[in-house]
Amino acid sequence: MAGNSQRRNRRTSNKKGATVGSGGQRRKGLEGRGPTPPAEARKKHKKNRIATAKAKQAAVRRPAPRRGGAKGTSEMVVGRNPVFEALRDGVPATTLYVQQYIDNDERVREALQLAGERGNIHLMEAPRPELDRMTNGLNHQGLVLQVPPYEYAHPDDLTAAAYDKHEDPLIVALDGVTDPRNLGAIVRSVSAFGGHGVVVPERRAAGMTAGAWKSSAGTAARTPVSRVTNLTRALEGYQKAGITVVGLAADGEHTVQDLEQLGGPVVIVIGSEGKGLGRLVGETCDYLVRIPMPGGAESLNAGVAAGIVLWEAAQRRR
Repeated sequence: MAGNSQRRNRRTSNKKGATVGSGGQRRKGLEGRGPTPPAEARKKHKKNRIATAKAKQAAVRRPAPRRGGAKGTSEMVVGRNPVFEALRDGVPATTLYVQQYIDNDERVREALQLAGERGNIHLMEAPRPELDRMTNGLNHQGLVLQVPPYEYAHPDDLTAAAYDKHEDPLIVALDGVTDPRNLGAIVRSVSAFGGHGVVVPERRAAGMTAGAWKSSAGTAARTPVSRVTNLTRALEGYQKAGITVVGLAADGEHTVQDLEQLGGPVVIVIGSEGKGLGRLVGETCDYLVRIPMPGGAESLNAGVAAGIVLWEAAQRRR
C-alpha cells in the first residue's frame, strides 16, 4: 500500500502544470488601430480647431450665458424723400405719421403705398403742430416715420453663430468709425464675404441708425451688430476664446496677403480713416497688417478697407 501511494504521488508530481497564455496579446497585436477618429478629434484638422475654440469659449462664459445685447434708441425719419427712401430700402418702422389735410403728391402716395404693403406699419394721422412737436420743429413736410430701437447682439452671439455652422468666426470690430454710412457699408461687406457680425463701441462711434440700415442694402436684417461698452475688453474676451485679433494699420508689420491667420478664427479691427486705431486697441491686437497701396494714397475709406481684408480672409477659407 505504501508503495502504491508513493507511485501515485510521483505520477501526480510529474503532472504538467497550467500553461501560462499570452493574455490575448498576440491577438491584439494582429488587430488594427480601429476606425479613423472623427475630424473633431484629429489635431490640425479645421473641425478640431473649431471644436477646441468652441470649448475655450464655453469655459470662459458664465454658466448661463446672456444672449442678446442692449437696445438702441428709437429714431424719427422726417421729410417726404427720406421717408420714402427708408420705406423703399426696408428700414424697420413701426408707425408712419401723416399730417392732416396734407397735399397728396406723388411722394406721399408712394410712401403710403409702401407702408401699406408691409402690413405691419401703423398709419396715424396727426395735426401739423403735433408733428412739429415730435420732430422738434424740423421740416417734416407732413411725413414722419418712427424707427424702433435696434436690438444689438451680445459679443458671444457672433461666435456662437459661427460655431453653430461649424465655421471659424470671422468678425469685424470698428474703432472710431463715426459715419453710419460706413457702418452700413461694412455690414454689407461682412454679409457678402461670409462674416458673422460686427462689433462697435458704445461711445464715439456710429450705431445702427436708419442711415446705416439703408447703406447696408438690407443685409443688416441677417448680419448682427454687437455694441460694447469697452472695445478693448471685448477684444480680450475674444482672445481668451482662442480667436486671433488682427488690426488694420498703415504701418503694420504684415501685409494682408501674407498673414495666414486670416484663414482661421479672427476678429479684424478697422480704425477711423483719419486717426486709425486707438493706442490701447492697437496694443491689444495680436497682429497689425497693412494694405499695400502702390498708388501712394495715405489711407482708405473704412468701408473700402474692410472689404479688401474680408475678401482676403474669404479666399483663405475656401
